[in-house]
Amino acid sequence: MQLDSNPHLSLFNLQLSHYPHVGQSSVSDRLAKLNRLARALKGNYRAQIQEALRTDLGKPLAETDLTEIYPVLAEIRHTRKHLRNWLRLKRVGTPLPLFGSASKIRCESKGVCLIISPWNYPINLTLVPLVSAIAAGNCCILKPSEFTPATAAVLGKLIAEIFEPREIALIEGPVETAAALLELPFHHMYFTGSPRVGKIVMQAAAQHLASCTLELGGKSPAFVGASAAIKTAARRIAWGKSTNAGQTCIAPDYVIVHEKVKTEFVNELARAWDSFYPNGAENSTDLVRIVSKTHYNRLVTAMDEALSSGARLVYGGQRDPERLFIGPTILDQVPENSTLLQEEIFGPILPIITVSEVQEGLDHINTGERPLALYIFSRNREEIALMEQQTRAGGTCVNHNLIHYANLELPFGGINNSGMGKSHGHAGFLEFSHERPVLRQYLPSSAELVRPPFTPWRERIAEWTMRWF
Repeated sequence: MQLDSNPHLSLFNLQLSHYPHVGQSSVSDRLAKLNRLARALKGNYRAQIQEALRTDLGKPLAETDLTEIYPVLAEIRHTRKHLRNWLRLKRVGTPLPLFGSASKIRCESKGVCLIISPWNYPINLTLVPLVSAIAAGNCCILKPSEFTPATAAVLGKLIAEIFEPREIALIEGPVETAAALLELPFHHMYFTGSPRVGKIVMQAAAQHLASCTLELGGKSPAFVGASAAIKTAARRIAWGKSTNAGQTCIAPDYVIVHEKVKTEFVNELARAWDSFYPNGAENSTDLVRIVSKTHYNRLVTAMDEALSSGARLVYGGQRDPERLFIGPTILDQVPENSTLLQEEIFGPILPIITVSEVQEGLDHINTGERPLALYIFSRNREEIALMEQQTRAGGTCVNHNLIHYANLELPFGGINNSGMGKSHGHAGFLEFSHERPVLRQYLPSSAELVRPPFTPWRERIAEWTMRWF
């Protein structure tokens, strides 16, 4: 596509001409934008968002509040508390050979940013990075997923009501819309989604030498050791896997469990889900539906493939193509080469892998791509330390899952196949900022002593200087 024929070029150019003004905006101006967003989310848009997510995903109202609206409000509250400090000039030391100068770091906006968000948490994963972008003084174009059209429409209405398009705008549309946006020379691109599409975004960013943040996913394992508090571990993993019907980038993708506690763990896992949905998961309005027929068919096909190859159905397995419903499901003895163990599941299906020692679990984790999250359930300190030290993951929870995302003092992000860059709190602010180093010379510079011609005296000065490094 020729850049001058891009349908979104005029909007991009509008923000491009305005971003220097936004980048110099005061702390008060940025906080005012965040306050408008918070008021909208707590006001009449809350009910509209709840209804939209009920339409798109069958999401319960309480789950919408807790996983979509609350994280954005928490991000705004945290940012309001710390923004003045984040924007302060940071003075740093200056080595003696540069005597007579002072050094500092100034956080500046990157410019015009693109945020492409996914369908699984369409409010949270659109607005949380937007909060960081606003705090850092950027202009933004948002592209929400086409798989949640009702929510995208509400978001578009909200954004248009509280922001000027020359500062923040939202564009709806199919995948071709995202492709057209990726053609534009944004200063920063922020994408949340699959590793496959993340590679496309990274290639687009490379064409313009733009920085990019990739929040991807992968197969996040939960390790349950022989010393774990089994009932607690099972209940927490059941919650993590059924939240949003497992359509969560940091959901426990599969469980590695020690053979000594496997039977107890599986039984407790089943009891936990029975307690969550006492009238049966298929009759509950508290379990989110699968987002689309395509995703439903992918999950069912992967489950049937595993079962036909020798996997054993231990619990659940209910499905309804008309309602796009799949109940929480436990599968045992899943073949290693099956789709369920090779690709991110992104659904309420939980394979169980049995090991006889910790090293087996470590080997299994380390033979795959680095996950976005690793969950360790154990009461053995040495075992926990071993799992932390000998694995690599975007983030880790010990004796819980998912909740590390909620701590805004912790950076959130992946590594390699599970992503690059960080979000949340100060880390998110820095992701949308350029840390510009500034050195000011206020006395005669000692560097002038070692300019050419390099006489013996100046060579001695250079030799003396080297002693400081």
